[in-house]
This record gives sequence, structure tokens and C-alpha cells, in this order.
Amino acid sequence: MAVKKDPLIIFSGPCVLESEDLAMEIAGKLKEDLSIFGDEVKLYFKGSFDKANRTSFDSYRGPGIEKGLAILEKVKKDFGLPVITDFHLPEQADAVASVVDVLQVPAFLCRQTDLILAGAKACHENNSILKIKKGQFLSPEETENIVKKAGHYLKKDQIYLTERGTSFGYNNLVVDMASFQIMKSFGVKAIHDATHCVQKPGGLGTATGGKRDQILTLAKAAVASGADGVFMESHPNPAKALSDSATCLELGKVQEIVQSLLAIYRVV
Repeated sequence: MAVKKDPLIIFSGPCVLESEDLAMEIAGKLKEDLSIFGDEVKLYFKGSFDKANRTSFDSYRGPGIEKGLAILEKVKKDFGLPVITDFHLPEQADAVASVVDVLQVPAFLCRQTDLILAGAKACHENNSILKIKKGQFLSPEETENIVKKAGHYLKKDQIYLTERGTSFGYNNLVVDMASFQIMKSFGVKAIHDATHCVQKPGGLGTATGGKRDQILTLAKAAVASGADGVFMESHPNPAKALSDSATCLELGKVQEIVQSLLAIYRVV
């Protein structure tokens, strides 16, 4: 008898929360479009309340923790979608975990022990998931230490690791497709960050550039290599997105992309 696969995990939404109206528009569209896949896909709505690692001082950072969490709470209530957001400080962990289903540790902060432990403890107390992005400066083997830190409070099924590319030369990132099996060997789920891994950091001087045309190719390769899910930022008008405009996906194309990825996921 065939063993039923876990659903393909999809994290999608704007890079940063711009307004309540836009968040509701995106969440509604994502839920409607991905509902055709039934229980084969597990959708999480993503939106950051603060982007504390922007290239420029003048870049839009978000509505802040209070307004941002209120928007995410409304998305959960109105659409019944689980939600994910970043946190940047240990003291934010409890407030964020009380609202969201997944706490995300940004890549540049993945070595911060206090942040990992605060997030893991908050997730344990709220039965949430801690999702940690592998830093661009780490090998996949080194992420085992991150798992061990989070494991002081969490079971392995509450820990997700995310591959978002590794720095290679100047203004470029490369995804090692072996990363997914290596990270999964630590007993956790491994996620492919489809939109951040095609960034060209600092490529536009005051904003991050990117290679949007490579998103689908790398995402298909990641799923074929064993990724448990895909993180892909989306926006109705990427050119006008207040963050990651060079790499976020057009909202209306997410369904087609997920369909392609699911076809591969079914046979891996």
C-alpha cells in the first residue's frame, strides 16, 4: 500500500506588509487559487511586520509589530489560513508566537543563539513552528548546530530549515541542491526559498536586484531534490512592491507554478 505523502508546503505573500487591504487581497487570491489542489498543498500566508535588514536606510520597513500582527491575525480569522512572519529580537518572540503559526528567523540572524532559543521556547509554549533560514555564509552541514539549539525546546517536527542560497563571489547566490537532503538528515523539514535565492544582493545600489526568470527552474530542481516545501513571495504588481520588487512573483502566476511543482513532488 502506498504511503500518503505529506502535503507540499507553500509559504506565500508579500515580502513586507504594506497595508491591511493589500494583505487581505493577496491572502484571498492565494487561498482561492490554491484550493484546487485540496489537501495536497499546505498554504501559509507570509508577511513581515518589519524588515530590519534593508539595504538602504530609506527603504520601507513595514507597519511595525503591533499593526503587523493585527493584520496577520485578521488574515487568520477571515480566511482560516495559518500565517508566518519574521522576528528579529528575542523579546519579540512571545508576542509573535501568540499570533502566528510559524516564526521565521532571518538568514543573517541564524547564528544568534539568544534569538533561536527565545523563538524555540515561544514555539514550544504556543505549539508553533520555528523556521530558520540558512545563512548565506553557512554550509548545509553547519545547520545541524542550529537544529540542536532549537531542539532544547522543540521536537524535530517543529523545526524547519530553509535554503536561500549561498554567497558566491560578488552580488550572487548559488543554491546547492544537495542541501535539502543534508538538512533533512537532521530530522527536520527542508524548505526552498524560491524568491530570495535568485536575489542579487545590493545589485541596484540602494536595493537588492534579482533574476526572477530563474525562480521556476530552481524551484523545480529543489522539489526534485527533496525539498518539503517552497517559500515564494507574491504581489499583485511586483514592480510596485515596497520590498523585493525584483524577485517577488506576480500573484496571478502562483497557481501555475505550484501546479508544476506539485507534479514533480508527487513522483519524488
